[in-house]
Amino acid sequence: MAFTCAVITFPGSNCDRDMAVALEQISGTAPLRIWHGDADLPDRLDFIALPGGFSYGDYLRSGAMAANSPIMRSVVAAAKRGVPVLGVCNGFQVLTESGLLPGALMRNAGQTFICRTVALTVENNQSLFTGGYDAGETIHIPVAHHDGNYFADGETLDRIEGDGRVAFRYAEKVNGSRRDIAGILNAEGNVLGMMPHPERAIEPEHGTADGRRLFEGAINALVSA
Repeated sequence: MAFTCAVITFPGSNCDRDMAVALEQISGTAPLRIWHGDADLPDRLDFIALPGGFSYGDYLRSGAMAANSPIMRSVVAAAKRGVPVLGVCNGFQVLTESGLLPGALMRNAGQTFICRTVALTVENNQSLFTGGYDAGETIHIPVAHHDGNYFADGETLDRIEGDGRVAFRYAEKVNGSRRDIAGILNAEGNVLGMMPHPERAIEPEHGTADGRRLFEGAINALVSA
């Protein structure tokens, strides 16, 4: 089965090419490049990626303006049909602002931009995105954000935890995120938002290739389905 994916680009996105290169290298097929102002997605897509980058300069709330781009209506509809959607960094912010994931991403607790490789604990390895990892495994993925402090009220956090929807947790203090959450899933498991950048960790030359298994696991599962 052929694998068809799309990378959405917003004004100010600066990791869309990184995401496209990672997906092409691992799947063997170049992803479609979709502009935020387009109203529709192709009829059949196996995977949608919302990349990192400072959409609209991170003005207003991070990701809020991008969440109201014309293409996001189609992305939300596709996610509700079960199409897998991955949002990384600013893409995670867009997912929360569009209502596909709960919570919000706030300014880092230290009020500084953080750009380094961090340790993550794999909390849930039963999803499409995390099946290539072992539960409890420690992996290393780069972060690069100023607004990565995940926030949700206590009831929402308890629900996310109870449903096993925390995909990744920081194994160290990074940005003040509640309960050290680095990535979460929607209730159906087909939407993942995460602040660390797996597309920057797919070859040993990156310093870590731990992000590669996220893409390999998802692509292999979709192709063999």
